[in-house]
Amino acid sequence: MSGRPAALFALFAGLETLTGVGPKTAKLFAQLAITRPRDLLFTLPHSVVDRRRRDSVQGVEAGQIATVEVTVLRHHIPSRRGLPHRVQVEDAQTGFQLVFFRGASDWLEKQLPLGERRVVSGKVEHYDGMAQISHPDFIGTLEEARSLPDFEPIYPLTSGLTQRVMGKAAQGALAKLPDCPEWIDPALRAREGWPAFGTALANAHAPLGPNELTPTHPARERLAYDELFTHQLTLALARASSRRSKGGITQGDGRLRARVLRALPYTPTGAQSRAAQEIAQDMAQPQRMNRLLQGDVGAGKTLVALMAMLVAVEAGGQAVIMAPTEILARQHLEGLQPLAQAAGVVLEILTGRDKGAERRAKLAALARGDIAILVGTHAVFQKDVAFADLRLAIIDEQHRFGVAQRMALGDKGAAVDVLVMTATPIPRSLALAQYGDMDISVLDEKPAGRQPVKTALISTERFDEVLAHLSKAISQGRQAYWVCPLVEESEVVDMVAAEDRFKILRAALGEGRVGLVHGQMPPAEKDRAMAAFVAGETAVLVATTVIEVGVNVPNASIMVVEQAEAFGLAQLHQLRGRVGRGTAASTCLLMYQPPLTRTGRRRLEILRETEDGFRISEEDLAMRGAGDVLGVAQSGLPRFRIADLERQAALMALAQSDARKLLHDDPALESDRGRAARFALWLMDQDQAIRLISVG
Repeated sequence: MSGRPAALFALFAGLETLTGVGPKTAKLFAQLAITRPRDLLFTLPHSVVDRRRRDSVQGVEAGQIATVEVTVLRHHIPSRRGLPHRVQVEDAQTGFQLVFFRGASDWLEKQLPLGERRVVSGKVEHYDGMAQISHPDFIGTLEEARSLPDFEPIYPLTSGLTQRVMGKAAQGALAKLPDCPEWIDPALRAREGWPAFGTALANAHAPLGPNELTPTHPARERLAYDELFTHQLTLALARASSRRSKGGITQGDGRLRARVLRALPYTPTGAQSRAAQEIAQDMAQPQRMNRLLQGDVGAGKTLVALMAMLVAVEAGGQAVIMAPTEILARQHLEGLQPLAQAAGVVLEILTGRDKGAERRAKLAALARGDIAILVGTHAVFQKDVAFADLRLAIIDEQHRFGVAQRMALGDKGAAVDVLVMTATPIPRSLALAQYGDMDISVLDEKPAGRQPVKTALISTERFDEVLAHLSKAISQGRQAYWVCPLVEESEVVDMVAAEDRFKILRAALGEGRVGLVHGQMPPAEKDRAMAAFVAGETAVLVATTVIEVGVNVPNASIMVVEQAEAFGLAQLHQLRGRVGRGTAASTCLLMYQPPLTRTGRRRLEILRETEDGFRISEEDLAMRGAGDVLGVAQSGLPRFRIADLERQAALMALAQSDARKLLHDDPALESDRGRAARFALWLMDQDQAIRLISVG
């Protein structure tokens, strides 16, 4: 099936093919990301106006909409400009006024002829004890009023677009919808009581009351499922395609891994051993590995990553581990170096800072195969970086890298296995949305010896107490992080806040005791400040959130977060995970600006109650929504127009198992349902999925 089915052409044409939409209106629609009739189908009304006919405006509360039949009694034409034109009317029980602040009097007299009956609909107000409707939304003859729906759908708008234009365009798009084949499994559809696709869309655009706007209403739920199902089908096709792409069989003999385990001062957790085994099994298969390693703060991902890389080295190949920042890359180097030495393996780092002869020497060693494990930043993507035999690529903190970069890295070797790591515990529904094409290993146990962190909430009004507590701890040789508030999402303003706080703490705690790190500093300066803190030369590190991911300073046992209520739960959990890495008892002080809202307090209390990152992320999702939990800008999350990831997590899991089962039974999508699913993929704009089928 080479192209979009002809039946769908009209839905993918320009918006100007719809009656009433010209180039100017099309530009307004584009601001709502609506550029084709198809996009209108999936832009559903968010509320309804009750336009059911009443006998009278009597007893209608101010601000409510009333639709009544009236007799026109007289026109009060304004004596001078600026005064309103008033029309006296009466319904079955009472008299009231229609008020027009603009509008030519002769036009109004034509619309509302004396002695005639008309239907009017609009918001009722009370003025001097009398009901009035200013600028009714609708004025028409009894015949014209027949077309007024009982419930008028209210769509999202942008400045310049009216409900009337939007509603008419949506109806125009619905008229272009062809008969669609059924792609949902018949048993599932019967069990859930979902209508057919065309019926569901028609119902969703003409809701018969507010209860039909809820995500659980059968029509809306069906449409949400269609979105999730086609998205999961695309991911399942990507997964099938990557499994078809030949991987190399990478099997180690275990000798290097055994050396590392002997050198460890502790025993790995059950979760670590299980994950390492799952990865080794994947690497031994002829298909390419595509696995996500999800571990809570401090669950010991680094050891699992090293075990995976040693499989590649034992098999005579090379491995690379990539971090999003230079600080993290250097930290991986420090964590891995002693263990690599115990195994007798050559490990090197490559970042943007390597220049000239030094860089050329490293690249030559890499190409010869003298370097077994490379640690790097995205500098590894550069064209001149070539490996002798790359078998495994590990990407840390994947949500900062796009899928395209993931693929570019995979191209560095003939058939590189890919392992993605993240320290952000992601709720299951989001993990399915973002990583549905991957197999997932979860590290859900803390290594022995990790200290629990005591979390306290404290008002900013007690700043001096916090400072005194800090001063005392430092005199006992402890170290602390001080995280500054997020200001207006602007790194420049954040920098000013951090620099101000740095000056105050330096004055209170002593000249050389306080360091500063923020996003605007040159990388070398940032690294110097971090290095001084790691070495214990500075006791307090003032920082913006650049330290949230992965920084490891075992001696740091105090974390102060200012205006904690402005941060996401998952982010606060990450920050707290920077302490409690050594032997000392650790504390995390969440400072808030009173008064706290109820949800603000609830969020901070959840952190006080639990250290389970997965529970925290589920709560965060329920309270803030998907975009915020992952940070929309770099979340890589698909944008759904109807499906709601927070409230429809179970629907997402259902869609995934359904999509995988369909592909398992019908890999080329050739059966009746398979062909219907292809139609759905075209309709839902999942063109890349279609390409993946044709590759197969």
